[in-house]
Amino acid sequence: MLDDRQRKKDKMTILVAQGFISCFMAFLMTLIMSELIPGLREGFRPGWVRDWLGHYITAWPIAFLLSMGVGPLAFFLSATLVGRVYRG
Repeated sequence: MLDDRQRKKDKMTILVAQGFISCFMAFLMTLIMSELIPGLREGFRPGWVRDWLGHYITAWPIAFLLSMGVGPLAFFLSATLVGRVYRG
């Protein structure tokens, strides 16, 4: 059985990990979808980095909130699937 400090540490680790995951996902998605693909297709215009940064600043909090909702569901589904696979 885990003590309270270990549980709090595990919860904090998951929260911080979701923060990093959402940060990286927002970074990559906004870079690829809103700037890189259109930039390669139509050419990069002056100020595209500023535009991308604005999109990123908007996308990260949304990605974080979504990961907070989807994360527990994903962990539950993963644990359920792994439990069924190992039980046979």
